[in-house]
Amino acid sequence: MGISERREREKTERRKAIMNCTKELIREHGVERVNMENIAAMAELSKATVYLYFSSKEDLLNEICEEAGRKFHEYLKSFNEAGLNGMAALKYIWRGYIELFGSSNEMIIVFQVRNYLNSWLPIVSMEGKHQSPYIDKILMTVKELIEGCKAEGVFAPDLDTDVATRLLLSLFSIIVEHASKLPAGVRAAPAVIDEMTNTFQIIVRGFAREGIEHSLLDIRTI
Repeated sequence: MGISERREREKTERRKAIMNCTKELIREHGVERVNMENIAAMAELSKATVYLYFSSKEDLLNEICEEAGRKFHEYLKSFNEAGLNGMAALKYIWRGYIELFGSSNEMIIVFQVRNYLNSWLPIVSMEGKHQSPYIDKILMTVKELIEGCKAEGVFAPDLDTDVATRLLLSLFSIIVEHASKLPAGVRAAPAVIDEMTNTFQIIVRGFAREGIEHSLLDIRTI
């Protein structure tokens, strides 16, 4: 490995380390109490060095959200690549979401950051382009999934896909926001998971075609 390649790798690793330290501080103290000074201290760097990688706290937080958006988009893509679409994909996505929710604080951190950066935006906007290309990709993927459910005859043919997409993603946001206020050991409790699942189930049934067999809409079965 040449000198230039080594330097680029070191920069990438340091940038990642700064982001990881930021997430750890958010986990311990909340996003409002995190600043560039305590990030630098935890990363064992000077504050000036941290500013070489991120121009501001907001720039750093945006990068954390961008990384999460990229990972979530890759997760959604895996269902298309596996040939899953429509209701089958929706069920697997929900199962994966529950498993991730119970085993990781990553989503809690991301939604704290999102709410800090966009406290004025309580729901997902479907209008115009977003700053993050991954947000637009996620929106498009979910829209395609809902269209697949309509094509299968599971969802109502006149269902407004944009409204349904916004509602599903907003539901995820609201659930995680409320869960972030719970103690870490309680978030994956059966009662909490059941409440989340039942809420999501009600939304899905609201999308359903009239007369559809409810067993086809049961997101607990795969």
